[in-house]
Amino acid sequence: MSIKVTIVPVTAYQQNCSILKCESTGKAAIVDPGGDVERILAAVASLDATVEKILLTHGHMDHCAASDVLRQQLKVPIEGPQKEDDFWIAKLPEWCQMSGFPHADAFVPDRWLEDGDTVTVGEQTLQVFHCPGHTPGHVVFLHNGQRLAWVGDVLFQGSIGRTDFPRGNHEELVSAIRGKLFPLGDDITFIPGHGPTSTFGQERQSNPFVADSRYG
Repeated sequence: MSIKVTIVPVTAYQQNCSILKCESTGKAAIVDPGGDVERILAAVASLDATVEKILLTHGHMDHCAASDVLRQQLKVPIEGPQKEDDFWIAKLPEWCQMSGFPHADAFVPDRWLEDGDTVTVGEQTLQVFHCPGHTPGHVVFLHNGQRLAWVGDVLFQGSIGRTDFPRGNHEELVSAIRGKLFPLGDDITFIPGHGPTSTFGQERQSNPFVADSRYG
């Protein structure tokens, strides 16, 4: 059996919140719930899924601001990101206020993730890759069986994540994309934090920031 994915765009930033359902168990994970709790829960209900955890790629508000509300409401743990993003999550109330974003309390995930870790959704396993640059603690999730990755704001169709935020690093970001993600295979489809899906192969060919032709 495989994993079924529903993408729910949330917040004014149209962030791609994903619901992953293990089809053999009905268990599900919510990836990057940035807001719009009712919309997310409606999508869970339409999948007839039982949420068992929340997974976070990084600590920016549009990816995690609804996490603690959902954790308390559903009584499930939060896993991710990597602990270097703790300073982002600790300052959630300030970032939300400065951006005119709905208030969110700071929180601490139940499990920080490291490069090489795995997380489970029902009977499905996702590999964890630490990919700093957009934020220092950013992680990427890969379902190898379905050749599907959740990359947050590391990589987009035709673009890469911003690195002008506190502790952003352009060189680290490019290194993570080209050194960790692209070697996983051209055939991997990725769901970015915003915008349409793409494949690593397509971005290696045509992405102006990280294409092979730029680094050949």
